[in-house]
Amino acid sequence: MNSVYEVILNRRSIRSYLKRELTNEQLFKILNAARWAPSARNLQPWHFILILDDKLKEKMIPICFNQKFIGEASCIVVGLADLEKSPKWAIVDTTIALEHMVLVAHELGLGTCWIGAFDENKVKKLLKIPDKYKVVALLTIGYPAEQPLRKPRVNIEEIYSINQYGNPEKPFKEK
Repeated sequence: MNSVYEVILNRRSIRSYLKRELTNEQLFKILNAARWAPSARNLQPWHFILILDDKLKEKMIPICFNQKFIGEASCIVVGLADLEKSPKWAIVDTTIALEHMVLVAHELGLGTCWIGAFDENKVKKLLKIPDKYKVVALLTIGYPAEQPLRKPRVNIEEIYSINQYGNPEKPFKEK
């Protein structure tokens, strides 16, 4: 089993999938990881729609600005934030839950890709989503047909300060 740190360092966005269904056990673990995500006041203001039907996945492609790989994925997860339950934190909490899904999927040998380019109104209409929900993001999940290389990151010294913004003290060095 990989450590969480290894999973984080080795996960990549996958945009090409093999044609295979996910098992109920895999889907349960992915959903259960989301269920155990932290949320403000433990309100758990989320709902997830799992799109498993191939015809429905095909209908999602134009709604996602013709990202064709979306139709290849075994599953498309639609992450919904309940804005009535938690107006201030629902979007953040749902995002945390979605990332829990991403990490567990990777641990299971599956690939994922965050989808932020979509027409929210068309997603809501197609999937009959009530007005109280905000579509936060979509995730594709499936068996990777590619192994993308690691993309560069900014130097660690560029992403933090200690005690106040701009503090020049930088005790952590990239290895």
